Amino acid sequence: MATTRAPILARLACLAIPWVGGGCGEGDSASTETGSTAGTSDATEGSTASPTGTAGSASSGSTAATSTTGATSQTTSATGTTGEPTDPPEVLLPRVGLVPAEVGVVVNDADPSSQAVADAFVAARGIPAENVVHVSLPVQAVADPADFAAAKAETDALPDTVQALVLAWTQPYRAGCQSIASAFALGYDEAYCGGMNGCGTTPASPYFDHPTTRPWTDLGIRPTMMLAGVSTDAVLATIDRGVAADGTAPPGDGYLVRTTDAARSVRWPVFEQTVDLFDHPGGLALTYVDNADGMGSNTIEDAQDVMFYFTGLANVPGIDTNTYRPGALADHLTSFAGQVPTAGGQMSAAAWLEAGVTASYGSVTEPCNYVEKFPNTKVLLAHYFRGATAIEAYWKSVEWPGQGNFVGEPLAAPYRATVVDWDPATHLLSITTTLLEPGADYVIESADAETGPWTEVLSGSVPYPVEITLEVPDATAPFYRLRKSAP
Repeated sequence: MATTRAPILARLACLAIPWVGGGCGEGDSASTETGSTAGTSDATEGSTASPTGTAGSASSGSTAATSTTGATSQTTSATGTTGEPTDPPEVLLPRVGLVPAEVGVVVNDADPSSQAVADAFVAARGIPAENVVHVSLPVQAVADPADFAAAKAETDALPDTVQALVLAWTQPYRAGCQSIASAFALGYDEAYCGGMNGCGTTPASPYFDHPTTRPWTDLGIRPTMMLAGVSTDAVLATIDRGVAADGTAPPGDGYLVRTTDAARSVRWPVFEQTVDLFDHPGGLALTYVDNADGMGSNTIEDAQDVMFYFTGLANVPGIDTNTYRPGALADHLTSFAGQVPTAGGQMSAAAWLEAGVTASYGSVTEPCNYVEKFPNTKVLLAHYFRGATAIEAYWKSVEWPGQGNFVGEPLAAPYRATVVDWDPATHLLSITTTLLEPGADYVIESADAETGPWTEVLSGSVPYPVEITLEVPDATAPFYRLRKSAP
């Protein structure tokens, strides 16, 4: 039976959003401070990020459009003969995730297709040349740990600005007993392999559900994703989908399916929690499908505009009958989906990409059905919705990733889509965004200069992940910034 819960939305009189807090206009709770010119999604960070987002529009005049990565490129306001500003203010936003300059690309010189894949990704994403590193590994399913160690040494020598890695190949997908993605990210250690039969516990990732946007700087790991697929052309198509996804704020549907395969459907409680978390206006259109009793269907077929599809089956029929939005995520809990491009008698994660999904996940050795070894959809969607890239959201969703591979286009960020509008007639500043972390306190501040001092004009928090519009009336200052409050 499919269930979609009824919407509930709390409203504040001065703002038509679920915003809990005070300060509905300039002058309320006024306080000044000096500091960095942009907020950050990480309490320990304070640097200014570069703008990379999409432009918005206002029906009644000029618009300052910004990305969720940092400051806009909009010039400061000019003042007309009436003394009123004629240009929109510049708005600075918190950093919410990785940018291309922070991604390293690993090319396997032993694989003729690896360079083509790397070249396409580097060109599509504008990856700096100094972030590309070459290694040599036999093109086979499993890399010898000694060969892997030499390759890992090359990536360890990358600049410290590189926060994540992309492997431009499909095989090897393992290093010894460990997944190749986790081995590059966490280092090779047989403790990550789950014991002799793979069914033991493994060390937890420090990156699980972590707020950092700079994992190498803060945690000493570089989350890693494979640009893998059934063919070179398939991988190039995945890259195109990832790029096309950025900033689209897609309205597509999501399906979380409990199947008749009880052993592979152990994530069903978190599936329900995920639907509940986003079930409100400004959330996501998610449906929990409970077919545990076998009275319905185990699969989603002939569906349009699918954005998310999570299930538990060894093989998932009919995935190619659906259409998927750019940036779509999907995975199935089974033993060997992380083996690419095929997984013996089970479906590989590469099949999701071939069907039109942008990123997926699967284990490479028998993991048994520990939920910690598979994506927690509640964590995955929460981070993705707030503007994280696919690589960040997927990695943060797996607590024990040692046996798992992350595959797809790593920088897809469909929800990094904040739009800022300013009405020159009324001076109403509107910030429509999904970037706010539930429960965290945020402030909007104004200033006459990008360096401050800053005066608080609005403060509050949201109780759940939501797309909201924050409104600042009489916004006549040249600069505004949205940031997370200091602890």
